[in-house]
Amino acid sequence: MTTTTEAPAGTPPATLVDRAQYGLAGFLVVVGGYVLYDAWSLEPAFADQPVQPYAIPYVVGAGLVVLGILLGIATARGDRPEAEEGEDIDLTQGTDVRTVALLAGVLVVNIALIDVLGWAITGALLFAGSAFALGSRTWVRDLAVGAALSVGTWYGFYVGLGIPIPAGILDGVL
Repeated sequence: MTTTTEAPAGTPPATLVDRAQYGLAGFLVVVGGYVLYDAWSLEPAFADQPVQPYAIPYVVGAGLVVLGILLGIATARGDRPEAEEGEDIDLTQGTDVRTVALLAGVLVVNIALIDVLGWAITGALLFAGSAFALGSRTWVRDLAVGAALSVGTWYGFYVGLGIPIPAGILDGVL
């Protein structure tokens, strides 16, 4: 048997305060403060650049501090997040161990072969293998999309950003 008590007429209903949100707000402020401190201790690197490397940590740190303060204010006002309804997942089903194992295997094979075959090939195999593990059965399309993405990212990093990514057996071709 459950009993409920109602507030007397004319009194506002009691609001439940989620104290864990105060902990999260404090954590955000502390982490943001540390990021700001760490950015302040960086030395200028590229004097001829208008935006120095420490600009982004200042933005991220200030954003974390502001979000922490706003979360604390919202919590004090009684705002609470809505509970997850889980409409897109079936909690009665267990974990699909086969899919997780296939994805882990594809990743391990990619790590093992990237220096030998290079990113352009292993990236395509990674995409196609992941798509297969998640249910796709169109190998030709998956390999074509994977090849386009991996070659595009290889050029983006190697040529565009100057970050060397292994070319493997395609060294001199790419």
